[in-house]
Amino acid sequence: MWDYSEKVQDHFYNPRNAGAIEGANGTGDVGSLSCGDALRLTLKVDPDSDKILDAGFQTFGCGSAIASSSALTEMIKGMTLDDALTVSNQDIADYLDGLPPEKMHCSVMGREALQAAVANYRGEEWKDDHEEGALVCKCFAIDEVMIEDTVRANNLSTVEEVTNYTKAGGGCSACHEGIEEILTRVLAEQGVAFDPNAKIDMPKATQPKLTNIQRMKRIEELLDEIRPNLQRDKGDVELVEVDGKNIYVNMVGACGGCQMASVTLGGIQQHLAEGLGEFIQVMPSQELARQAGA
Repeated sequence: MWDYSEKVQDHFYNPRNAGAIEGANGTGDVGSLSCGDALRLTLKVDPDSDKILDAGFQTFGCGSAIASSSALTEMIKGMTLDDALTVSNQDIADYLDGLPPEKMHCSVMGREALQAAVANYRGEEWKDDHEEGALVCKCFAIDEVMIEDTVRANNLSTVEEVTNYTKAGGGCSACHEGIEEILTRVLAEQGVAFDPNAKIDMPKATQPKLTNIQRMKRIEELLDEIRPNLQRDKGDVELVEVDGKNIYVNMVGACGGCQMASVTLGGIQQHLAEGLGEFIQVMPSQELARQAGA
């Protein structure tokens, strides 16, 4: 388990401002369910003073994503839009008394959702997919521009740090060379030479192998992180069976008949893969029954 501060745990178990707010006039959507993290931030802004009167969030992600979103909404309420835009992802992490390094990408997602919501209110275009940059990480659809901006904003210097803040390189690792090239270029602008020997192996590669019982317990813990988001929409997920790399679940309630069930399963799969540090496949329990009858 990650080492969460008491404040992170509080905002996860008792999230503030969860749900879309009525009368919102600014909405920001970032991330995607297929990547395991998605966030919608809604704002109610006073048009006369540009002050944020209310803020709400809806997120599909881990405990850190929920806590970061909750903290962000608390921080920006009462601020003017210009003041709110000065809030950095590090400010969000500091408000929560810190985030595990591996979860800093959650605070980055919150900052981007705020930028998108403000742009939406102002009638401006905000490119949340960074189309102007070449795609670097295909696993999480992270492009060159986002990596460069995040490296500069947070003074990053290793591939591991880039992965922690953006998720780039956290999947198949094929893009590590491309990340190193970006680090070399950006650090050179600051008069610093990139040191590839400073690179630290991904945490998931150094995690001790779990026993079957420990692995089952970890899967249940990861599903518990997702469950509150599903329950808010009158749905839920149940663990049915674990067979090696195949994890079978049962989508219940509103999730059972939802047309987006396959997308939800994809998000669950990515969240479990990240938390377990291994490649796995999440499938509906009906597939297990079909195999048994074959």
